[in-house]
Amino acid sequence: MFSILTGSIIISLLHAVIPNHWLPVIAVGRRERWTLKEVTTVTLVAALAHALSTIALGVALSVLGKSLSGSIHQFTHIIAPVILIIMGLIFSYRHHKHKHFHITDEVKRKHTKKRIVTALAVAMFFSPCMEIEAYFLLAGTQPVWVTWCMSLIYLTITTSGMILLVGFAYKGLLKLNWHTLEHNAGMITGVTLIITGILSFFIH
Repeated sequence: MFSILTGSIIISLLHAVIPNHWLPVIAVGRRERWTLKEVTTVTLVAALAHALSTIALGVALSVLGKSLSGSIHQFTHIIAPVILIIMGLIFSYRHHKHKHFHITDEVKRKHTKKRIVTALAVAMFFSPCMEIEAYFLLAGTQPVWVTWCMSLIYLTITTSGMILLVGFAYKGLLKLNWHTLEHNAGMITGVTLIITGILSFFIH
């Protein structure tokens, strides 16, 4: 339980700072000459759309995990941790190809603010964070409050993190190497998943 919550916090934090999640908003905001307040509002809408779709899928997976835990005794102790480790290996292998979100042609085109915001929100909604879904699956083997706690953690960290980063970046206060961070995000995610999977063999 502790390893699941700790891992989900790490993934949520990493997820919030990945530039592909909020740089599109900044790019569009600057092109459209939005104020900081407007950019912040649009970021909130996009972040909520993204987080809610991720949570909805996660809750469904936690229900699946619960049903599997009840019918397959080995699921809790063997299968679920193995799933985490396999996903961790996949993300580690593919970390150099991580492209979670792109500015679509629809967003790039000159449109009204309403259409731009709608396009961003829809794109984010249909791009849920797959990295954390394995944790939801494993959370289904725990008391139900673990799933809801994970959902709250993810929602809070993702939305607040994206809003803060967009605010600082829009003001030009962030001088970080975002390419390096994005390039290594998959590896960090993969290692976190693997460690959580290993710990899950021994901690329940």
